[in-house]
Amino acid sequence: MAEAVNPGRLHGKVALVTGSTLGIGKAIARRFVAEGARVILNSHRDDADAAAIRAELGEALSLFVAADIADAAAVHAMVAQGLARFGRLDVLVNNAGMDVFADPLQLTPEQWQRCFAVDLEGAWNCCRAVLPAMLANGAGSIVNIASVHGHKIIPGCFPYPVAKHALIGLTRSLGIEYAARGVRVNSISPGLIRSERVEAWLAALPAAERQRQIELLPCKRIGEPEELAYAALFLASDEARFINASDLLVDGGRSQLYHE
Repeated sequence: MAEAVNPGRLHGKVALVTGSTLGIGKAIARRFVAEGARVILNSHRDDADAAAIRAELGEALSLFVAADIADAAAVHAMVAQGLARFGRLDVLVNNAGMDVFADPLQLTPEQWQRCFAVDLEGAWNCCRAVLPAMLANGAGSIVNIASVHGHKIIPGCFPYPVAKHALIGLTRSLGIEYAARGVRVNSISPGLIRSERVEAWLAALPAAERQRQIELLPCKRIGEPEELAYAALFLASDEARFINASDLLVDGGRSQLYHE
């Protein structure tokens, strides 16, 4: 007897992954397509990175839409375009975000506003845009990419942790609000992951400090984007159907250390 072919853990599902042309978002989009999903790709700009992932995944399985998630109208238009193309929307991964690190008393109003517009309101814009389709279908999974900054405070990183704490709060609140209507909302809090941004930061450090950052991690290595992608896959899939309003730490145990 021929062995049954596994259609994939997201077979037949459609997912919107924001910030999916680089780093963690790109790894999630790749994994979702490999597991049978069709994916709406997103970035705030249509550039060479967008063209590369679009070509890699192919037009049959993906749709790229350039939209700034801080722009609610652009987000609603993106979701409408995805629904018109694929006919449904089962999964949202709110991955797009930005780092804003500043001295609290030197932080400009523009920096504060942009941080929250992207890292918190952007996620809410996307949730608000996809929820009607999910609720009409009686099912859906939203995965917000938060951060270890939403659990522990690192000096010199204000106001980013404020936004990430709020994003975890948004996750829990929406998860409870829509639990009885079939929509789950969870978050993932990554630690140090080898994205392009982290690679650039590490490259700018002296060799000794670069090694120290690695040694701070209990597993003595930096996480890979693909490891985040598998966590997102699990939460997005029906395997996690009884997991809701929860946050999953994916940081190699770093945030559990009492001291350095």
